[in-house]
Amino acid sequence: MLRGIYTGAAGMVAQMHQMDVVSNNLANVDKVGYKRDTSIFKSFPEMLIRRADDNGVVKLPIGSYDVMPMVGKIGTGVELNEVYTRHTQGALRQTGNPFDLALNGKGFFVAETPEGLRFTRNGSFLINKDRVLVTKDGYPVMGENGEIRVSKHNFTVDDQGQIFVNSDKEGQFTTQDQNENRNIKLLDRFRLVNFENLRYLKKVGTSFYRETRYSGKATDIQQGRPQVKQKFLEMSNVNPVTEMVRMIEVQRTYEASQKAIHAHDQTLAKLVELARM
Repeated sequence: MLRGIYTGAAGMVAQMHQMDVVSNNLANVDKVGYKRDTSIFKSFPEMLIRRADDNGVVKLPIGSYDVMPMVGKIGTGVELNEVYTRHTQGALRQTGNPFDLALNGKGFFVAETPEGLRFTRNGSFLINKDRVLVTKDGYPVMGENGEIRVSKHNFTVDDQGQIFVNSDKEGQFTTQDQNENRNIKLLDRFRLVNFENLRYLKKVGTSFYRETRYSGKATDIQQGRPQVKQKFLEMSNVNPVTEMVRMIEVQRTYEASQKAIHAHDQTLAKLVELARM
């Protein structure tokens, strides 16, 4: 009977973890490049139930004798096994801002931080006072040749992530310049990386990931690079309707475990009363 209380309590704790994950997904539904998390649970080992105080001899299995025959199995609860990120493609939204870049396909931008290289799908970039392309947190975005230096209106990015600039740094980059190949040069190409096991990347900060021993090292993408879309942003892959439904399910499951504990507690109280008589 006490085991039933512990099993119900384990279910409540598991749903609390699930609610934390769902709430975090909903809180980041509008964050650029956010990837939703999913909770994975595992059950504790099942236990065999045997009949106690049996005076008879039961032949289970055939060829053996057992005075305490097995009558079934009982579960002992669940626990949180893993919270992993689903790296599915988010919808692309056109912004018209040349500093907004989106990846259509598998891969990550690379940023240099004081803690080392970090990886992101958030392509909402800026330029700092030194004309270096940086993330919203102020970390330089890396090209294949290092930091990327551009002016406000003098660059464009093609689908392969190549950065073209107007040689006149104060001039504005125009479509005519590009078509006529006038004053245009290739500055650099965005460094894009991928990992062997995306599932084991670790989220850090507002929109960054870092590699772990299980994700493997970052590998530069040379062939089959994701399409780079300038003046677009990749939105989160969170479906708010799905998350709201999941939140209701979590709440109902939590209440069911709570009621199970209450029922076991009432039964235990009656048993104690009978024992005192």
